[in-house]
Amino acid sequence: MAAPLIRVRAAGHEDLPRILSIYNREVLVSTATYDTVPRTPAENRKWFSLHGPEHPVLVADAGGVLAGWASLSPWSDRAAYARAVEVSVYVAEEHRRRGVGRLLLKALVDAGRAHGYRALLARISADNEASVRLHAALGFTIVGTLREVGVKFGRTLDVCIMELLV
Repeated sequence: MAAPLIRVRAAGHEDLPRILSIYNREVLVSTATYDTVPRTPAENRKWFSLHGPEHPVLVADAGGVLAGWASLSPWSDRAAYARAVEVSVYVAEEHRRRGVGRLLLKALVDAGRAHGYRALLARISADNEASVRLHAALGFTIVGTLREVGVKFGRTLDVCIMELLV
């Protein structure tokens, strides 16, 4: 049987439980996020409410199964940074290495262009080689490394800052 077609669409409230599940798994087992405590459903709803047309949350829908999600978020609340946004991409473990992350990141790049942003930025744990490669494949470049700024699972971690000017 052929794999279901994956389509990227805007997330809705009905997607929040799966978004939370994907995110909280990464909190518990990876350095894809530097959160160390899983989010609650209420915290996830609040996070979602801070997004909207200018800062979308997107999902990868694989035949009715949410395979991953992505978002554009303000880089800073300071007005001079209004043209810069942060990209976030999370793919459910069972859907990795199938192009889901690439589809989501490309959709974020397209959304960034459509909204007139100039700089798309990503903070990626330096040990997350797959994410660094994914971003590089879509034109992001490493513009700096923050040394020893994170601690998770008893390890001190570096963060790569990657940027794409659109």
